[in-house]
Amino acid sequence: MAYADVLTALADPTRRAVFEVVCRHPASVTDIAAGLPVSRPAVSQHLKVLEAANLVHAIPQGRTRLYAVQPDGLNALREWMDGVWDVALKAYAAEIARRTKKD
Repeated sequence: MAYADVLTALADPTRRAVFEVVCRHPASVTDIAAGLPVSRPAVSQHLKVLEAANLVHAIPQGRTRLYAVQPDGLNALREWMDGVWDVALKAYAAEIARRTKKD
């Protein structure tokens, strides 16, 4: 259940903030921490979780690493949401049809 990993990773507000920074532009741990009220070690831990969920990846650059969004990282969540939305819309259409026949 890759989508569950994504949901779990993004459930934490600080981790979401880290992800949002990386979505805007590749950034180092130091750069990410500078814009958030968390320490560099905490940012590193959040990035590990985001990497494990395939949401970000590291780009080695000299002695540092820049973190960037994984382009297909949200695909599993998107596919799951599409399925849930499709089921919900079909159920809604069926309920409307049922109520219309009733009247």
